[in-house]
Amino acid sequence: MPTMKHVTGDLFGGLTAAIVALPLALAFGVQSGMGAIAGLYGAIALGFFAALFGGTATQISGPTGPMTVVSATIIAGEIALHGGSIDAAFGSIIATFVLAGVFLILMGVFRIGEFIRYMPYPVVSGFMSGIGLIIIIMQIFPFFGMNSTGGINDIFLNLGLILSGFNVQAMILSASTLAIIYLFPKLTKKVPSTLVALILVSVISTLMGLKVPIIGDIPKGLPDVHIDTILGLDWQYLMAIIVPAITLAALGAIDSLLTSVVADNMTKTHHNPNKELIGQGIGNMASGFIGGLPGAGATMRTVVNINAGGKTNLSGMFHALVLLVILLGAGAYAKLIPLPVLAGILISVGIGIVDYKGLKHIMHVPKGDAAVMIVVVTLTVFVDLLQAVGVGLVMAALLFMKQMSDVVQSKALSKSLKDYHEEHLKDTSQLPDEIRNKTYIYHFDGPIFFGFVDYLKKMIKVHTGVEFVIFEMENVPMLDQSGIYAIEEAVLSLEKQGIDIWFVGLKAQPKDMLRKIRLIPELVEEDQCFETLDDAINALATQKI
Repeated sequence: MPTMKHVTGDLFGGLTAAIVALPLALAFGVQSGMGAIAGLYGAIALGFFAALFGGTATQISGPTGPMTVVSATIIAGEIALHGGSIDAAFGSIIATFVLAGVFLILMGVFRIGEFIRYMPYPVVSGFMSGIGLIIIIMQIFPFFGMNSTGGINDIFLNLGLILSGFNVQAMILSASTLAIIYLFPKLTKKVPSTLVALILVSVISTLMGLKVPIIGDIPKGLPDVHIDTILGLDWQYLMAIIVPAITLAALGAIDSLLTSVVADNMTKTHHNPNKELIGQGIGNMASGFIGGLPGAGATMRTVVNINAGGKTNLSGMFHALVLLVILLGAGAYAKLIPLPVLAGILISVGIGIVDYKGLKHIMHVPKGDAAVMIVVVTLTVFVDLLQAVGVGLVMAALLFMKQMSDVVQSKALSKSLKDYHEEHLKDTSQLPDEIRNKTYIYHFDGPIFFGFVDYLKKMIKVHTGVEFVIFEMENVPMLDQSGIYAIEEAVLSLEKQGIDIWFVGLKAQPKDMLRKIRLIPELVEEDQCFETLDDAINALATQKI
């Protein structure tokens, strides 16, 4: 139950977060192609409902850089699909946003939020750096007062147009905005420099009558609810919105839960990841229904909220209500904001998103991790965000498996070469010499990968004349599919060489799995499975060589 002290802190935290959120919401709305008002709608609806139903007490939610980049791509695609008309595409666009919210809720219900913590750092780092670069690149033309030429590739192909078409006044406004954002905190950090830049540069531009593009008319009053528009949608486009909605939901989950971790570290609390996803889903649905942008937990706004005294979810709700008041009273002034000012703000956002720590250490981290980061950055910028994360996860998983396999093999190889004779004499002391010299005991001390098969073949070659191989598996509590097939491949390979395979110490799950694929008893008979190594040694002692 929030105390009065908490309410006061939440009020100041929410107010401060709203001041920071205002220029960003307007800028993200413009960048998306839906207009500044869509960003503000999204900040209000998502900010309120994600705070009300979410699982991170101090989280401030709204349109974010990564979500806006994906939203802009989706919006452009839907407009192209509907003959170039945003009015014709509007129903499909907001249906995509609402469906993304539904997917987020389902992710929370099925407890997928708990798995986000396993996201490898090189994937997160490459993804965030790629998003930051996209935001910066997309603002190159607006920085010079020109209309953006389309996607990333188009921007690079048309950079030459800047030389003949740039607007000097717009360029000065953009540069001034960036200068204020980075220099004003040297004077004081009590007032957000982004807000100072937005107001000061916009006022100067308006008073001087500069010829630069501005936001333009913003709808007044409360937003319309578009449930009828979504229900009346031609559902032949359903498949066209499912994949984009999944992309938004996946990104929203990652973006939000990473911010939740930051909030936990600052407040020494622990968020509920699945509840957070449900809250984000409800917030995104609400935002979509009123024509707002989708979003997620916003790191910078959350940090500002905590530093200003925010303690509970009331701070996020206060933040949304402050933005609602601004919406109802400041629309006539917001329309005068120059687009180059928003371009400057967005460039600062992009610069802040890039993971400089990861990039700085790229030459010093393991080559595999560096490769994953570079691939994810490249795919994020030039191909697709979801594909970038998918490819990065696959690469990271394969790299992890290779590293674990190498560690296990290296440990076993070192042990076998240095201590093999000592261990062998100890394990097989009860055996006659002629059997001892033809026996190899493999102790499993870690995960079983496909890679262990090649290692085992090499070890058998080192110890020539082997006729019996004992797999000692007391330290293997379970086998996954990869491990099962690795064992099967090893058994088949060794039996082709005329080598008998015996199992020792099989736990219940591994034995059950090996029986289900019929490896036991078709390849290794039941009487070749023993509880202890002593049992296997005693059985070997009776073998006729």
